[in-house]
Amino acid sequence: MTTLAAASMFATGSARSMNAADLPHEKVQGPVIYLTGGIGQDEATAMKHEESRYPLALEFVEHAKPKDQYLANVDVTIKDRTGKTALKTISEGPFLFAKLLSGRYTVIAMENGKARTRHLSIAAHKPEHVVFAW
Repeated sequence: MTTLAAASMFATGSARSMNAADLPHEKVQGPVIYLTGGIGQDEATAMKHEESRYPLALEFVEHAKPKDQYLANVDVTIKDRTGKTALKTISEGPFLFAKLLSGRYTVIAMENGKARTRHLSIAAHKPEHVVFAW
């Protein structure tokens, strides 16, 4: 399990502009283009800025005190309505954004042996943001 301090992810006051160099590279698996990362303030901010370009945004957190913490290295499987795997990967940070076709999907996120499952519908021009919490 990898946790990341939430406070370091979105510290305010930075006048630094968004830079493509701050973004991780897009990856492709079958027909799915996806982006995963968000470690460090610059990368997290750059990813949040790009979120609207992806029909599906996943966020991974662990409930902790005094603050929740972001997670990385979460096993993620996205299956289409027929049960066929559309994407299977490991998150490289607390965010995973995917360009999926419209339709119904099941997302299974596994962290430290504990699975969380969500059923969702992706529709054109209606992005979904789903938080998985452990």
